Amino acid sequence: MKRILSVLVVILFLSQPAVAEQPFPQDTIKTGQGDLVITFIGHGTLVFTFQGTTVHIDPFMQLADYTALPKASLIFLTHHHRDHLDLPALNEVRTPDTMVVMTKTCSETVTGGIVMANGEKLIINGITVEAVPAYNLVHRRDTGELFHPKGIGNGYILTFADKRIYIAGDTENTPEMKALKDIDIAFLPMNLPYTMTPEMVADAARAFQPKILYPYHYGETDLNQVALLLQSAPVEVRIRPMK
Repeated sequence: MKRILSVLVVILFLSQPAVAEQPFPQDTIKTGQGDLVITFIGHGTLVFTFQGTTVHIDPFMQLADYTALPKASLIFLTHHHRDHLDLPALNEVRTPDTMVVMTKTCSETVTGGIVMANGEKLIINGITVEAVPAYNLVHRRDTGELFHPKGIGNGYILTFADKRIYIAGDTENTPEMKALKDIDIAFLPMNLPYTMTPEMVADAARAFQPKILYPYHYGETDLNQVALLLQSAPVEVRIRPMK
């Protein structure tokens, strides 16, 4: 019941304008090597700050004044859709020293950087990075094509000291997701019809049991549903303004 009330309190903030006001909400996560600060920009867009390294996930100009945000040490692009690959936002926080990690399809638009395929694992700027397949199993366009076909999009597991953070990208509850191990924090999308229903999110969370689950990129989905579905699971559901 306490978890459900927490969700209801946070939902009061969800009526804010589409372009969020800065500064943005933040959570601080303790690691064995100092604090990891998570900044919730909105939609599928996040910023992580750890030991002087600033990591941008899918920067999106519609959500923020990127001239006022810190420059990026690392930028991760999950896939090429315009709300995830936004060149003006990317170029605003990119410097000559910024490393951009992306999919092959993103590399057709973004010059430089590192292309990671599904399943690859690298260490970049001291951060272990694992690319997890991100794709649909069920939801399709009117043409019958999946919104996100297999092999094109990435989720990423980023390891900051002793904390493993999974940013799923646009995906459903795939076998690869459900087989993940030792995930401390997971960001799972819930924007219909493109990604997961609350039932799919709950199914995945029960399978790989992240310690903390942040629904993100959730559109108009009823956030109460996922909290109710997971109220007996060993997963802490945290709701932040990530519409």
